[in-house]
Amino acid sequence: MLSIGYYQQVISDYFTAHSVEKEPFNLYRPIQYILSLGGKRIRPVLTLMAADVFNADCHKALPAAIAVEMFHNFSLVHDDIMDDAPLRRGNQTVHEKWDINTGILSGDAMLILAYRYFEQYEPNTFAALAKLFSKTAIEVCEGQQWDVEFESRNDVTIPEYLNMITLKTAVLVGAALKMGGIVAGASKENCDLIYDFGLNLGIAFQLQDDYLDAFGDPETFGKQVGGDIIENKKTYLYLKALEQSNDYEEQNLREWFSVQPEDNSDKIVAVKNIFKHAGADIATKKAIESYTLKAFVTLEQMDIDEDKKAVLKKFGESLMQRKV
Repeated sequence: MLSIGYYQQVISDYFTAHSVEKEPFNLYRPIQYILSLGGKRIRPVLTLMAADVFNADCHKALPAAIAVEMFHNFSLVHDDIMDDAPLRRGNQTVHEKWDINTGILSGDAMLILAYRYFEQYEPNTFAALAKLFSKTAIEVCEGQQWDVEFESRNDVTIPEYLNMITLKTAVLVGAALKMGGIVAGASKENCDLIYDFGLNLGIAFQLQDDYLDAFGDPETFGKQVGGDIIENKKTYLYLKALEQSNDYEEQNLREWFSVQPEDNSDKIVAVKNIFKHAGADIATKKAIESYTLKAFVTLEQMDIDEDKKAVLKKFGESLMQRKV
């Protein structure tokens, strides 16, 4: 198999060679901007990798990989508007650099562009990819809606939260891998297994994102550290802290999550201290490890070469150690 760096370069080279910028410029320049910021590009890398796993030329899966990356960035543009986020990958978000209306419309265009990449495949492959993509897209929207509703609820449970991040984040990771399998002509069983592998890895990935949002290094994380705390998001850290804290800490935490002060620095420090004292940071790390190990169990059931299982396992382990 090829290296992660090789897959990333294939995707980067594509975006360098294929600019989407054209008239009207205020529609397409924001798209070109968000795509040019790069990021980890984990999802399209997984699509290329999955094709390689199932013995196909990874370039055959490039249109599907670009569709995945286009859709992911569409969701980020709209999420940033909903969260009023100032930074994305260490740069201004689209709605901050332009305006909210531009962000909405350019995001809509990205969703439509994503579908068009599937037109490069023959009818049966196109149908399978489009069906999976549509299922995934609506699930991501469902997850985003749950995320919004949880902000105003005080009775969110850990199972509800895990379902939300499965929909909002993990299903796209699973779909990215399965698309590579579909393009490569893998068996239904292998396609389903690699989807499940990605689903569990995606849950672990989001839990790691939650952890880094609170405890990550601002220099490497690329987003505003403490953003979830500012937005009063009921993350796994928050829910575990409520579950494991004493009465005083629970009351204090709930009070902090009922206000949005102009200066959030004290709030972020206080909430992070409660997270640590309650052991929510440790519990979150354990959950990350648990879902990663679930992904590895699924991996062992796949009918692929052992060296390819080893590459996928190494990739999963690297996600557990990431700082960005």
